[in-house]
Amino acid sequence: MSTEVEVTRPVAVDDGTQPPGDRSGWSALPRRRSRRGIRLLAIRTPISRPARLLLISASILIPVLFWLVVSFARLANPAFAESFGVTETFLPPPWAVWSAGVEMAQSGQLFTDAWASIQRVLLGFGLAVLVSVPLGIIMGSLAAGRALFEPLIGLLRYLPASAFIPLLLIWLGIGEGSKVALLFIGTVFFNTLMTADAVRLVPGDLIEVSYTLGARRTEVLRKVIVPHALPGMIDAIRVNAAAAWNFVVVAELLAAEEGLGYRIIRSQRFLQTDRIFAILVVIGLIGLTIDIALRLLRDRIGKWCP
Repeated sequence: MSTEVEVTRPVAVDDGTQPPGDRSGWSALPRRRSRRGIRLLAIRTPISRPARLLLISASILIPVLFWLVVSFARLANPAFAESFGVTETFLPPPWAVWSAGVEMAQSGQLFTDAWASIQRVLLGFGLAVLVSVPLGIIMGSLAAGRALFEPLIGLLRYLPASAFIPLLLIWLGIGEGSKVALLFIGTVFFNTLMTADAVRLVPGDLIEVSYTLGARRTEVLRKVIVPHALPGMIDAIRVNAAAAWNFVVVAELLAAEEGLGYRIIRSQRFLQTDRIFAILVVIGLIGLTIDIALRLLRDRIGKWCP
């Protein structure tokens, strides 16, 4: 439905003959029609529940359909597969991946590897959070803290964590210490800077009002800055938790004997692509579970924040 709206705002035409302030020679703007756009494409406009469910279903079904088409068309380098005598395509169908996952689960291998990787992520990334959150609060709250720590952290974050692998092997050996350290190095600097940014977004008016009402410096930090920035800190943890799962696969290349990354490399040696895909699905499900849990925690804790 469209309605015609006549815009009455005049447009000045200055020919040099009219005195200042005289608008008698101005002409009106042409008529324009106001149009209602597609609701799904409206900026920051809620959509209906059926439309939301339809889009969620499409986001899952379209990649699966593409997976089936590519698998049946044998587009995943069939010549290379035939040269190794592999009868299965290099992109196995979903049911083959499901069967491989069920087989690994029944043998207990999948749960053992998943728990080993989860432990490494919890330890390495957990240490990174314990260090980065207080450091980020200091950098975001105090100008002195920002001047002291930001130049060094800004430099270190550009160093690829994988470049530290030779040093970690020399310093810590091939045990769990080098794997945990790699996860720590890969996430601590980014989480520190993102935490500091969340703290800096606390409105200055809230801090000034707190001082006006008689709050002390530690009370402002504990009762105003940290609660207001907490949802942003959790979002930073959500983002960097995904990075931790990326690094755990790299970490498990360091003479690991169990873990999802180790199992991927072992399956690659025997061209077991169905197992590789099954493990990737498991990693995705674990990461999605962590992300949903952190999102629920953020929404529950940060109800007072806009």
